Amino acid sequence: MDREAFEAEADRLVEAARAEGIVLRIVGALAFAKHCPAYRHLQDALGRAYTDIDFAAYGRDAERIRRLLAREGYREDPQVYVDSEGSRLVAEHPETGLHLDVFLDKLEFCHTIPWTGRLERDDPTIPLAEMLLQKMQIVEINEKDIIDTIMLLLEHPLGDHDDETVNVAYVARLCARDWGLWRTTTMNLEKVRAMAATYANLPGPEKERVAAQVQAILDRLEAEPKSLAWKVRARVGDRQKWYRDVGELVPIAPEGGR
Repeated sequence: MDREAFEAEADRLVEAARAEGIVLRIVGALAFAKHCPAYRHLQDALGRAYTDIDFAAYGRDAERIRRLLAREGYREDPQVYVDSEGSRLVAEHPETGLHLDVFLDKLEFCHTIPWTGRLERDDPTIPLAEMLLQKMQIVEINEKDIIDTIMLLLEHPLGDHDDETVNVAYVARLCARDWGLWRTTTMNLEKVRAMAATYANLPGPEKERVAAQVQAILDRLEAEPKSLAWKVRARVGDRQKWYRDVGELVPIAPEGGR
């Protein structure tokens, strides 16, 4: 399937879910392409190809999502739902070969990003704050993840709400409760800044904008009051592992092509 067909199918499934009162939101590289149209050429320059479609949803809707996907011709692998303790649905279309992942209630890889009370704040993708965290929680972040983040920071302002804005106030609150998430996020923001500074496809003003956006996020994370648990864990620092290893049976991060 070409990229347009992937995008059309993702939109179709979101609308089919909406018609049944199910909140279903797009995650992964496809979400960045949809939310950052002015900069999606950066994905194109890497020759990005979608390999599957990833969604976020609430666990309360799991059974209805399963029935919906079955009606749409998808075959679920029920063992994934069992093995993930109800946090993930995986299905595939036997005719198109299209693979779907649905992450229920949270994204749980190197770190945990909760969906609770958040998915309604944007449409048809997860909110921009979660899009940022989806990439920043990856310990072994790669070029594609960094380029998606650069797209996001170039296209959208930072603020304390979710209306076409990266809600850095929310990002800061999550990081202030979880030292490990803060550690990986700040580490990766520095990598984003470093790569943007040398990336040939970005003109000077855009490199400067990325650097300014990264610094603004780092400043906001630093200013947020930290929880007692954060402070206690910070004393241990890198001497103790602060992230989960991701098993081979689970992708390192949701895709649609990372």
